[in-house]
Amino acid sequence: MYVSTSPGQPARSPDPDDPAPRPSRRSFSAEYKLAIVAEYENAANGEKGAILRREGLYSSHIIEWARARDAGGPAGADNDGAAAARPKKPADQVELEKLRRANEKLTSELARTRMALDIMGKAHALLEEISESAERDDPPSRS
Repeated sequence: MYVSTSPGQPARSPDPDDPAPRPSRRSFSAEYKLAIVAEYENAANGEKGAILRREGLYSSHIIEWARARDAGGPAGADNDGAAAARPKKPADQVELEKLRRANEKLTSELARTRMALDIMGKAHALLEEISESAERDDPPSRS
């Protein structure tokens, strides 16, 4: 029996003589996947659940395997739902894309700053004009 001491600690057996092996993730061969998908698709609606129970599978397995088959994935791929590895880009291409994104960000910041300065300049000019007109106007005299 495996007991976990805390969420961050791996599960450990309290008995060092425990003969139970640590469970491992199942993997399926490409031939098995294709055979099960074909059997599942050819089965009547009432028999599909029986196939899944017999094999200890979930419907999501069948869906993933059928999608991989329809997409023309490699027949020997046993990725079991793992994301397909994308080819890596050269380091200079990655750096170039990073620099382009930084350039776009800085260009948009510059445009915002220029707009803010333009607004500030107009506000300053308006306040100067109001100040000058207030100095020219004589206050109304009371009689």
